[in-house]
Parts: sequence; structure tokens; C-alpha cells
Amino acid sequence: MKKRIAIIGGGIVGASTAYYLSTLPGGDQLDVTLYDDGVGQATKAAAGIISPWLSKRRNKQWYQLATDGASLLMTLARKANLSTEIYHQTGTIVTRTNEKDLHELYTLAQERQAESPDMGEVALLSAEEVQARLPLLTRPQPGVWVAGGARLDGQALVEELLSQAQQVNLTVKQERVSFDHEGQLIASAGAKRFDQIVVAAGAWLPELLAPMGIKVAVRPQKGQLIVLNVPDYPTQENMPVLMPEGERDFIPFGHGKLVVGATHDDEGQFDLSVTPDATTDLLSSAQHFDDQLTADSIVGTKVGTRAYTADFAPFFGRLQSHPKLLVASGLGASGLTTGPLIGQLLAGTMIYGGTPDWSKYQKSLTNYVS
Repeated sequence: MKKRIAIIGGGIVGASTAYYLSTLPGGDQLDVTLYDDGVGQATKAAAGIISPWLSKRRNKQWYQLATDGASLLMTLARKANLSTEIYHQTGTIVTRTNEKDLHELYTLAQERQAESPDMGEVALLSAEEVQARLPLLTRPQPGVWVAGGARLDGQALVEELLSQAQQVNLTVKQERVSFDHEGQLIASAGAKRFDQIVVAAGAWLPELLAPMGIKVAVRPQKGQLIVLNVPDYPTQENMPVLMPEGERDFIPFGHGKLVVGATHDDEGQFDLSVTPDATTDLLSSAQHFDDQLTADSIVGTKVGTRAYTADFAPFFGRLQSHPKLLVASGLGASGLTTGPLIGQLLAGTMIYGGTPDWSKYQKSLTNYVS
């Protein structure tokens, strides 16, 4: 008899978990159901940059999770046969205006490259060399080139992973679910029994677990980005991502599409309406590098809700108080980088059991869930 598994949340963690439950050995013995109401998902509004290596965050566990996540994505792109419209290793450029800061960043890149060969080539670029790689720019700045960096369309990735899993053992239901005080899943058709449940609901995790008396230290943050129409250069599909100092990220997607974002609005929380001031801020940031952009260039806006912890670190694992429940949240702005690896780890422990040691990636789960 097949084991029944539920996944709550169809974002990057939920979709990745579903994908690996369908591809890891033993997945043919599972019957998987994913629930998602499609509201507010951070993945659908993510800017889509995979380049963690030059981060100056001091959390070594997060850095290990992010760098291993970036490496996993390279493998996932091949195994899932992702198109370059979804995942494309275009490289990234991180800019600095101060010459001393620029050389310090380049030195850091060389040090990190020795530890992380997946970074690929690193190089110090002048403003003119940056513009040569990104002809969209009219006001280029010098920067550090990282060849292993990539851009990722979060929504397209989730759709592709779920589509592939549905061909094996996954059923997707677009509905909102809840738990009762005993931890039983309540769907639109009533109570449902599952052998294991992954709760990957991002900022909505506290609300879901509250009926069981479980507290989760997660806060919501609103994020907004804009999509602009720009000249379709012949090389645009292969243009690198620009990560400017103190400004919004600048992500060419090819075919005349440019994504700029995203904002970090702690006050907005679960508000999914477009904020005009945020739109103005995003456009102004983009104009620092391309003065040909205008409000008429904007062709779309995306809004989502991220989940953050107090120390900006993700968490994931099995709840000791409810052993059939596994949770994941707190990915913040690094969800597209860390989410697939978290999904793979959760899928593996559900199939193979045991008590894996994930301490190299995170602090104790009890720091966030009580």
C-alpha cells in the first residue's frame, strides 16, 4: 500500500519537495497531494538571482546552505531539462563605486572561488567592460564578474517542477487547508489522513500551526518588483544579472524583458496590492543605470509575501511534538537559492527515514518553533 504524503504550499520549497518525491528512488511507493490556494506566494514575485558567493552575511550555516543550493540548481537544471527561459547561467556582476571597496570585493571573490569552484571565473571589470556585457546600461559602474551566477524565473520553475511530478505521483489541489488541534489536515471535503505532511507555507506557517498550540517565530514582509519593456538586443538573452551597490537588482530576461527588484516592505506584510511609491522607487533605481527607462517602459508588477526570522535564517525539519509533520520557512530573499535544496532534504528524509543531521545548514529547529 502506498504511503500518503501531503504538501501544504506550492512555492519553491513545496514544489521542490514534490519534484524530489517523484524522482528519488522509492518515490513510486508514494501518493503525494499538494495544496496551495495561489495567494501571495513569494516565489511568483521573486527577482530570481542565484549568486550567493559574494554575500557578506556572517551566518556560516546560511552561506553553506546557499552555496550548496546554488550548486544543486546547476544539477537540477540538467536533470529536469530546464529551458534557459527558466534557468540560465548568464553570470552576475556585483558593482561598487568606491575603488577600495571594489578591490576588496574582488579579493573576497578570489578567496571564495578557491572554496567554491562552481563560482566559475571571477574577474574585475571596468565600467566600460560592464557596459560591453550589458549594453542596456547608459550609466555603468565597475564591478566583479562571477561566471557561475544565474537568473531564475521562480514562477516558471515551480510550474515545471510540479508538471513533471504530476506525471509520476503528484496531485495538485488549488485550495486552502487548515489543521485541527490534533494536527489532522482539514481540506474542503473534510478531514484527510496522511502518513506525513510537509508544511511549506512561508509566512502563513504560524497561522497553520496555531490550532495545535505551536508558535512559530516568523514575520511577513511584502516584496514588489517591476517588469519593463526594453530594446531587444541580440545578446540580451545571455546578458548577466546586475547586482548594484545600494540599488535594486537589474535582471535582463531576454526578448526585451527587464525585471527590477525587489523591495523589502516590513509594514506591508500580507498586503498584495501594488504600492505606487514602491513602483516609483524601483523605476528610479533602474534609471540610475539606464536613463532611457521611463514610466511607460513598465509593463507589469508582481507582489508577494516573504517569510523572515529574527536572524534572517531559514529553518526546516520534523516537529518532535508531531512527528508526521515537517516544516520549512524563513527563507526570506534567498528562497530561490535555498528552497530546492531544502525540498530535496525533506523529500529524502520522508522516503528513507532516520534523523539526518542538518546542523551545517541551520540552527536547532527549536530556535524558531516552540
